[in-house]
Amino acid sequence: MKQLITVLFMAATLFIQAQTVIKDGKTYTIKKEKIFLDGNEVTSTLSEALKTEIIGKAATISEQLKADTKAKKEADQLDKANKKAEKALKKAEKARKKAEKALEQNQNAQDKLNRTSAKLQDAKAKYQKKKKKGKLSPNDDSKWLKKIKDLEDDMAKAKKKLERS
Repeated sequence: MKQLITVLFMAATLFIQAQTVIKDGKTYTIKKEKIFLDGNEVTSTLSEALKTEIIGKAATISEQLKADTKAKKEADQLDKANKKAEKALKKAEKARKKAEKALEQNQNAQDKLNRTSAKLQDAKAKYQKKKKKGKLSPNDDSKWLKKIKDLEDDMAKAKKKLERS
């Protein structure tokens, strides 16, 4: 917004102000096709060639100022577009990092589920094997059942975590 106001102010200044042209060491001021020298109008006293040359220089200066204003405006627009692109790039980078983090959490949850499942199967197999051989005392039996129950609880938690991620 500041830049737009600055550009408009500069453009208004160009049209309101008179053009100053230096010719043969004299400073001429042009206002609406009238030529002034030291505040006095000298349009009628100058030769046609000199008038044309002074007005031509003024027009050249005016065109240069307009071109400079236009270039500044385009540079400001380019800066704005660059800032917008940088902002979009940062947003995309943030989204990418968030997706990577979610993927990593999902992978970790899957790994934990797989480990817990393997432990549970091993514990059940050992329990069944010892029970079949008759090597379990009542205390050992309750310990193994508690261990299996804890592993089942851990597996249920791992499944929930995997579903959430």
